[in-house]
Amino acid sequence: MRSEFPRGVGVGLRPTHYQEILKRSDLKVDWFEAISENYMDSEGRPIKVLSQVRERFSVALHGVSYSVGTAQDTDSDRRRNYLKRLKKLVDRIDPFIVSDHLCWTGLPGENLHDLLPLPYTEESLIQVVENVQLAQDFLDRQFVLENPSTYFQYSESAISEPDFFREIVKRTGCGLLLDVNNVYVNSVNHRFDPKDYINSFPLESVVQIHLAGHTDTGEFLFDTHSRPVIDAVWDLYVYTLKIKSDIPVLIEWDEDIPEFSVLEKEAEKARFHRKNLLRLDLK
Repeated sequence: MRSEFPRGVGVGLRPTHYQEILKRSDLKVDWFEAISENYMDSEGRPIKVLSQVRERFSVALHGVSYSVGTAQDTDSDRRRNYLKRLKKLVDRIDPFIVSDHLCWTGLPGENLHDLLPLPYTEESLIQVVENVQLAQDFLDRQFVLENPSTYFQYSESAISEPDFFREIVKRTGCGLLLDVNNVYVNSVNHRFDPKDYINSFPLESVVQIHLAGHTDTGEFLFDTHSRPVIDAVWDLYVYTLKIKSDIPVLIEWDEDIPEFSVLEKEAEKARFHRKNLLRLDLK
């Protein structure tokens, strides 16, 4: 039986917090998200901790290396090997979501270790659809794609990002992960209204939300996941909840990782905004 979607707010599972998470019985989070690649091919402490966490909480698996934008005919062996390893982890953990990013990460035999954007064209769309369908068939479950943070755009793009996602969903039935911080970061970097993006995004297919902090370099915003969520992102989160509220929410923090209590406070903020919005709706 597949694990049910949790309600509430989760945080990322990071080695810095393993000991505290395993010892405490009063954690103020509702679920955890694990980076898939950190637990694949492992029989050491990481997978043992993840299995122990899964006994108490729902878990989402979030990948960074599937490279959904790379053509199958140039990457078929690596892709199938990756899916085989991922399925072994999925079968062991039974996550409520298996997700990755709308991006490409390199060429055959060379991983650039970055989440690079795609040109939004029909050719790219065909590649993404093929790879999403392959993942769903191989894993025997819905695959979920996240909107990326980007620092350049392609002149040949002929489809808006929200419409690109909408067409992927239409052709595959996949789910979507809406990273609200990424929307805000991109809106500043590429000069568009983030609320217009939210209004255009296929929220009916969103099954998870990400929130994170970013770094302002003075020239552009960089999605570092290294600090608290800023007020403008909280405001965009609330705006999104007004349209669709009942979605699991994750606090991401991957660099300069603080004490677990800081993540709990961020989770409580996300929970507060949702509860406050619900109270206003009931009045």
